[in-house]
Amino acid sequence: MSKAKHLCVFCRYAENGASSRLRFFRYRPFFEAAGIEVDFFSFFDAAYLERLYAGKARQPGSFCRAFARRMRDIARCAPEKVFFIEYELFPLLPAWAERAFFLKKHPYFLGFDDPVWEKYARIPGLAGKYDALARGASGIIAANRLIEERFGKLNSAVLEVPTAIDLDRYDRAAETAEKFPRFTVAWIGSPATFPYLRNFLPVLRKLAARCDFELLMIGKAAWGPLPGVPSRSVEWSEAEEAGLLARCHAGIMPLPDEPFARGKSAYKLIQYAGAGLPSLASPVGENTRVVVPGGTGFLCASPEEWAEALETLTRNEELRNSMGRKAREKAETWSLKRHAARLIDFLFPEDAEGAGK
Repeated sequence: MSKAKHLCVFCRYAENGASSRLRFFRYRPFFEAAGIEVDFFSFFDAAYLERLYAGKARQPGSFCRAFARRMRDIARCAPEKVFFIEYELFPLLPAWAERAFFLKKHPYFLGFDDPVWEKYARIPGLAGKYDALARGASGIIAANRLIEERFGKLNSAVLEVPTAIDLDRYDRAAETAEKFPRFTVAWIGSPATFPYLRNFLPVLRKLAARCDFELLMIGKAAWGPLPGVPSRSVEWSEAEEAGLLARCHAGIMPLPDEPFARGKSAYKLIQYAGAGLPSLASPVGENTRVVVPGGTGFLCASPEEWAEALETLTRNEELRNSMGRKAREKAETWSLKRHAARLIDFLFPEDAEGAGK
């Protein structure tokens, strides 16, 4: 009889937090189907993120309550249970304290989707926290190549698992979707990534002066429209996102060429590909691995390149459809089912004794 498998998943946020939902909670049914007993624990609760996204001030004591809740959750996990941790157990707590008081009796894996080490880079006592945790981990799950390469220098067990999508859901949406009457460009994201789009506003205005399109922002209805750009914003929901994307004609992902952005995952582009849309993106970081220039979309380094690419797509329906088909074919690379199996094999290898050490 095989040994029972137990997993304690420590997320940063509840399911309304995109990173936690997409990279941890989404795998719950796959864990359970594989016979893994799994418990999920969030550091910040859903109400915390709702207030944050609404622009409200953090409630006094919210961090202390989250800290206490996590200590209680850790105490509920027996020593034999494997820990799967989003970034760290406790924000702002040094690595030595986490390892000495909370990780000593547990094999643990770390999951990263962004270069979060940049946020601690100038904080004494925390600058090397993630490196120290990575060295002692049974393994690292990295969302992209930059993260994989960084931690691969510190730990021999690193697996790249992109932020994957349920392709069946996108295909079902595409079967019934009718394109919007006006050429529609999609941007999908959270309040955390919306500043990237807002900072792109000068270029969007130039595009609006040259091309006939509408920008659909899928995230928060309160955002739009953007001044000087034909645009509207709708509230994001997991049930509606695939259908909305399928009705659009193209998707965009502008990013600045800066350290944190270079390490971001290109999940927006993966979603556009799943919906069969060509993409326009900045040639930054993971974007350059997801978009095939001239094949599934365009990489645009200047306002003129953005304008030329968008103008090409608005005028050439045959090219647009061809790129969309190729994008959907490439989307098989990011299948949730495929990567769920890889993740489970990594967390619980058959030769588990000494794995990752």
